[in-house]
Amino acid sequence: MSLTYSVAFRGVEACPVEVQCSLSPGLPGFSIVGLPDKAVSEAKERVRAALASMAIAFPSKKVTINLSPADLPKEGSHFDLPIAVSLLAELNIIPHDIIMSVVSLGELSLDGKLVPVTGALPAAMTAAEDAHILLCPLACGKEAAWVSGARVVAAKNLGDVVRHFTGQNPISDAEPGEVLAAPTTLDLHDVKGQERAKRGLEIAAAGRHHMLMVGTPGSGKSMLARRLPGILPPLSAQEALETSIIHSVAGLLDEGGISRERPFRDPHHTSSMAAIIGGGRMAKPGEVSLAHNGVLFMDELPEFPRNVLETLRQPLETGNVMISRANAHVKYPCRFMFVAAANPCKCGYMTDPERACARVPACGDDYLGRISGPLMDRFDLRVDVPPVSYTDLDLPKAGERSSTVADRVAAAQAVQRARFDAHPDMRSNADAAGEALEEVATPDSEGRELLLRAAERFRLSARGYHRVMRVARTIADLDHSDTVRRPHVAEAVGYRMGGS
Repeated sequence: MSLTYSVAFRGVEACPVEVQCSLSPGLPGFSIVGLPDKAVSEAKERVRAALASMAIAFPSKKVTINLSPADLPKEGSHFDLPIAVSLLAELNIIPHDIIMSVVSLGELSLDGKLVPVTGALPAAMTAAEDAHILLCPLACGKEAAWVSGARVVAAKNLGDVVRHFTGQNPISDAEPGEVLAAPTTLDLHDVKGQERAKRGLEIAAAGRHHMLMVGTPGSGKSMLARRLPGILPPLSAQEALETSIIHSVAGLLDEGGISRERPFRDPHHTSSMAAIIGGGRMAKPGEVSLAHNGVLFMDELPEFPRNVLETLRQPLETGNVMISRANAHVKYPCRFMFVAAANPCKCGYMTDPERACARVPACGDDYLGRISGPLMDRFDLRVDVPPVSYTDLDLPKAGERSSTVADRVAAAQAVQRARFDAHPDMRSNADAAGEALEEVATPDSEGRELLLRAAERFRLSARGYHRVMRVARTIADLDHSDTVRRPHVAEAVGYRMGGS
């Protein structure tokens, strides 16, 4: 019997799988056992054709492939390569002892070429943990090589694999792909007016707070949101790896290149619950997970189905989402900034007496009422975005550039990283909780008096009270203040209650 390894994906986790091959006397046949899905079961035809393309006669014996552990579901075409490798070892074409330290994944075409598959990055992490070599298609090599400590062999076809393991033509270890440069085409300097909304974006970016913008159509809500990535600092090495693992499982990494730009996801309001939260046949990550360490922007928020919006409540609090299906229970990380935009009413012109419909103000209450109170309570900042006069559009650009704002945001986040260095589960002011929040965000006497009065006046919930404290702490960080003072609390309360 020959033995090699592959992986089965359970969320972002790559679980080791033993691929065992046995040739036994009896009627010729080829069977795969160990809970294979349809794609894995079809591997025997692809493997048979690939061997024939190399002029290797298929054995006239009973061939049995066992994928162990047998109670773990095996899904995907990436089992083609490890099945072929184990069979080649059993035929004594490649050495048995070498493949026992190899983790492989890749799809085979009928002519023996290796087709790229998803999940090379988490597979490389699993291989590195066991000090194994990762064997993968050439197109996956740059992606997998990002894992330090992992030796990655990337081959073009099955023939190259044979020549490598027999020493005829060894393949050089793969090199990591390029760090993709972040685009810089969108700049806050292009936005005329909306200074309060720009200030809200800066505060949200500095503390990674959730933000809701409400304004008439064409007031610039989407324009502002799309410039948010330009003021966010690049991903750290750890964050880039976390995010890339999710994108690898989803098949979104471009030619092995890893971006240091924070993700910006903007799903359409017709998206399904599975698309937003995750799910489907193989419990794939949804938009909330693809936005991990970045921004999830939901334009026209009230137009999203109510059940989809309500599923966001738990991920916003916990930073994780559990997808439970009959055959899968998968947990994905989803720490993201939630930025949303909405019109004030169905027609969009409730605040304009000349253009508003006859149902004002009831139409506004009905429209924004589609967003439940518990979800609305999770927005740290709420900003009214008034329309910009067409006469203002002729004025010269006067606002700050994104690079200037980004410097202030980066400085504030550096303070937060140092502050929460002893709390690995807290990366920003938005994550502060419990004693850590009380320690760093309690205002001075005047600020505390104002906060208590605001809590009583506006009947803030406990969550709302703490969110005001977090935002005030971020404003103080932007102000280079060690203490949260009354002006910081006043601004935080103003953004909490909305208004322009």
